[in-house]
Amino acid sequence: MDQIKAGYINLRNYPPLLENTVNTIVLSPLLFIGKFYLPPFHLKLEKSIEIETPDKQTIIKGRIEFLLLNQKFWVTVIESKQVAYSVEAGLDQILAYMLAAPQSQDVVFGMITSGGSFMFIKLLKGSPPRYATSDIFDVRNRGNELYNVLQILKRISQLTFA
Repeated sequence: MDQIKAGYINLRNYPPLLENTVNTIVLSPLLFIGKFYLPPFHLKLEKSIEIETPDKQTIIKGRIEFLLLNQKFWVTVIESKQVAYSVEAGLDQILAYMLAAPQSQDVVFGMITSGGSFMFIKLLKGSPPRYATSDIFDVRNRGNELYNVLQILKRISQLTFA
């Protein structure tokens, strides 16, 4: 975790931090350490989705940049061309993806990251759907909040297979 943080801090000095860089330097090592490349998870990149409202008046189209699949856990990376770009900017996007999950899932979890900041989302499907967000964990805070992020990721993986 400390090496991941050091790598991210170093790369902040050489903007822009594009999506592929964030994936390579921060997210991929974090997911590897958390064993999210092993069963029952599998990975898909750049998945297209389309959501339509019941009245067919609104259609949301997009791509999931990074997806861990077991149909209950979604991870997306927002492209951070500016270091100060907030993960909250990706909230609408990830909620749309999570709402597109198979209807048999009552609870869906998600995570948004810019590489330096992480936010977790819990979506309760229903009528109407409800969601909650976690605090924002930031690599630049005192200590190394990547340890907290890894701990939450592991807990979510336990919940999704309980």
